[in-house]
Amino acid sequence: MLAACSEPPPPVTVAEFMENPRLLEATMVRCAQNRSESRYNVECINARDAVNRLEAVQVKTRREELERQSERKRQALRRTQEAAAEARRRAVEAQRRREEQEYLGIFDQPQVGGGETVLPAPVNDTVDSGTSSNAPGVAVESQPLANPAAPAVEEVPREPETDLSAIREELKRRQEADPR
Repeated sequence: MLAACSEPPPPVTVAEFMENPRLLEATMVRCAQNRSESRYNVECINARDAVNRLEAVQVKTRREELERQSERKRQALRRTQEAAAEARRRAVEAQRRREEQEYLGIFDQPQVGGGETVLPAPVNDTVDSGTSSNAPGVAVESQPLANPAAPAVEEVPREPETDLSAIREELKRRQEADPR
């Protein structure tokens, strides 16, 4: 019985120190008081090892948290950049549409029903009878060109006549030119 009481208790292991932070702290305080004697003490060695392992776990956890934060920030930055690029693309597209509308003169075109803009008719190889400019909105059948390869003869535009009799004469001339 005397031999059993005289035997020192086994030293505390690193795992036990990691599970019990109060025991670890008490052991570290005791080991720090007399460093020269406790330098090779098994419990002090185990306690220092447990502290190093706990610090490594904390560093690893902190690094993972920082990486998650960094990834969230990268994704937010990427979304912001994508939104800015989309806004720039839309602005360029809107500017292109405005320029195209100005070019085509869509603002001067008549509006139909719910505000839809009527686009000009596509150009084809037909000759206009000349009456479509007198009656806007009226569909006029076009006559095909006799020889599409032949050069087109340009009419020299006349000065507009404001006299009522001149307008009547022009209308008669156009009606006579149209064989319908």
